[in-house]
Formats: sequence, C-alpha cells, structure tokens
Amino acid sequence: MFRNLTPTVKNLLLANIGVFVVFSMLLTGLSSSLALYNILSPDFRVYQFVTYMFMHADGWHLFSNMFGLFVFGPLLEQFLGAKRFLILWMLSGVLAGVLYGGYKFFNSYQAQNQYESYIENPTSSEFSGIVYDFLDKNAAIMNDPRNEGFKENLLQIREGLSENPTDEKLIAISKEYVREMTASKVKDANTPMVGASGALFGILVAFALLFPNTELFLLFIPFPIKAKYFVLFYASYEFYSEFIRVGGNDNIAHLAHLFGALVGFLLIKYWQKNSKRFY
Repeated sequence: MFRNLTPTVKNLLLANIGVFVVFSMLLTGLSSSLALYNILSPDFRVYQFVTYMFMHADGWHLFSNMFGLFVFGPLLEQFLGAKRFLILWMLSGVLAGVLYGGYKFFNSYQAQNQYESYIENPTSSEFSGIVYDFLDKNAAIMNDPRNEGFKENLLQIREGLSENPTDEKLIAISKEYVREMTASKVKDANTPMVGASGALFGILVAFALLFPNTELFLLFIPFPIKAKYFVLFYASYEFYSEFIRVGGNDNIAHLAHLFGALVGFLLIKYWQKNSKRFY
C-alpha cells in the first residue's frame, strides 16, 4: 500500500507528521507562533499563511487531513505531475487562509463599527438587532444552562428599552452588554487557525473534477460512492455547518474548507482551459 505513494505526497506526509511531532512534543512554546492569526492581531505574521498548513490541533486532526492526502493524492500527482500537484496543494491551502483571514477581518471590523455606532447613538431598535444577531449566531452556546442568565438579561434589557427607549439607566447597561457581545465577536475573529484542511479540500475537488466517476469505498459509508457525489456531499455539509447550522459550538473553520475547495476548482479549470496537454 505504501509503495504506491508518489514523491510529493510522501514528502508532504513526512513534513506534516514531522512538524506535528516536533512542535507538539519538543518545541511546544513556539507552536502558537506558526498558527494563522487575524491580520489585525499583534501575533500575526505573513509567513503564517504557509506555516499554519503544517500545524494541527491534535492527532485526530492530523490523521484526518493526512489520510485524505494519502488516499486522493497519489493518483492526482500521477495525473498532474509533481509540480502541478504541489502548486494545487499549496495554493489551495495558502489562499484558503488568505480568504478566510479576510472574512474574519471583515467580521471583526464590522463588530467594532457596530459597537462604536451604538455607543454614539443608542436606540432600542439597534440594540434589539444586535441582541437577536448575537443570540442567533451563538444559539448553541447561549442554550447552555451556564449562559442562561446572560441570555435572560439581554432579553429583559431589550424588552425594557422597547418600552422605555430613553431610560438612561437601561441605556448605560445596554452599552455594557453590547461591549461584551462585541468583545466576544472580536475574540472569535482572533482565534488562530491551524491545519491543512483547506489544501485537502482543493485536492478533493480536483479529484472529483478529474475522476468524477471513480467509486470510493469509505469506512463510514457502507456502499461505494462516486467521487463527484462524495465531494458534493462533503462540501454541502461544510456549507450547512457554516451558514445554516448557526451557533454551532465547534471550532472548525468550515468556510476555510470551502475556500480551499473553490481555489482547487478554479485552478483545475484554468489548467484545463489553458493547456493543450493538461497533464
């Protein structure tokens, strides 16, 4: 089985596993500096757009990404060649980080502007909108019994301001709660990202485009499934997890996976369009 590994896939596997071992066991103090931070964070460095791809949160995170590379990578490398395969892997990962970083920056910037706007001109309607947006996007967290008091206070203040929009005491309290909600949003936007999942999704989409009818036998699916349907299902799950199942309390950057998939799709289409000999 391992004899079928192609050179680039083998080197990527060794690099990722090696980095994980070194930084999780030997250089633990340096590992955080290689994760990808929000571009506004004082911990952000440009090189993190590359280094974050080789960092993983734990052994399972590493295994899931490397298993995907192990399964789908060799055939792609044989078809594309080592150079294009490496470009596909690196660009999907790097640009997934860039695009997701931009998305997080926008969220952080928007939250800060919303806070400043409310502080300058507090209105009951704006507070109500901020509260519902916060509760909607953090539904799972707010339904935790430990946060029930915070949630009830928010709704009580919202109701109080609706009835008495000029109550200075309620306005002052509401500003404090808006500050807390804003700080929570900014903290979430500044959470560092690690992992090669964006790169892997670029590989998955490329595989589905080039070998759409290849039947896959996967441990968690009790029947063979064509590559195009598997990748479509997987991407749909990521979209659902990011945009529809709002308020999920997982810490997975689902949108970064989708950005990696988009880069892989565009790159394959570009190569197909601009090359007489695609492989």
